[in-house]
Amino acid sequence: MKISATIVTLNEEHNVARALESLRCVDEVVVVDSGSTDRTREVAARLGARVVQEPWRGYAGQKNFAATLATHDWILSLDADEAVAEELEAEILLLKSTGPRFDGYSMPRMAQYLGRWIRHGGWYPDRKIRLYHRAKAEWVGSYVHESVRLNGTAGELQGKLLHFTCESLSAHLRTLDGYTALAAEELATRGIRPGLCRIIFDPPWTFFRTWVLRRGFLDGLQGFVIAWMAALYTFLKYTKARLKYTKAGSEPTKKA
Repeated sequence: MKISATIVTLNEEHNVARALESLRCVDEVVVVDSGSTDRTREVAARLGARVVQEPWRGYAGQKNFAATLATHDWILSLDADEAVAEELEAEILLLKSTGPRFDGYSMPRMAQYLGRWIRHGGWYPDRKIRLYHRAKAEWVGSYVHESVRLNGTAGELQGKLLHFTCESLSAHLRTLDGYTALAAEELATRGIRPGLCRIIFDPPWTFFRTWVLRRGFLDGLQGFVIAWMAALYTFLKYTKARLKYTKAGSEPTKKA
């Protein structure tokens, strides 16, 4: 069992080295860059990755393209702001020596947010299929929240995939603005115009669910910020989607 790691990048100079240095358990690393203007490609090449430039195809499309470039059929897909923890590395090395029993493997992902590892609020264990045989799986998702769709059997690994998220509120707000624009575009493409009730009532419900029901309060101030940002995400997504119809003067095919 040989494994190719794939990473898609755009201006990830400050993250990509950490991701690459955690990939001691794979047999090659392929980095697909979509036009970085910083030193991302230089850093990746210096650390032994095969770097390919490719115009942006969307999150799922870019990751599927990266898988086609791999030398080996088994793919370990990472984002540039992620890293393989030591216990996950040991599990993958053991899997390589014993051979796979499944077509894909999920792993828990733990996020570091504003300097704290988050274990509640719906952020953990946040299992993701990231190790898979490319003949049995593909990335799906047209806009945001892409994921691996596995056409086969799934196993579970217990070691963590570490996710180094926003280091500041301003960085989180920039990310949130971009993601809500994509989410609103997806709703508009599906012909959905959110109603005012959803815009008014869904954000506070999202905050309550994240902060109370999912015990985000156990993560302290960072947990409160995560719940507040989740509510803001919901508000902006629905508001942007509704405004698209207001500006266009068109009627949606269905309302939500």
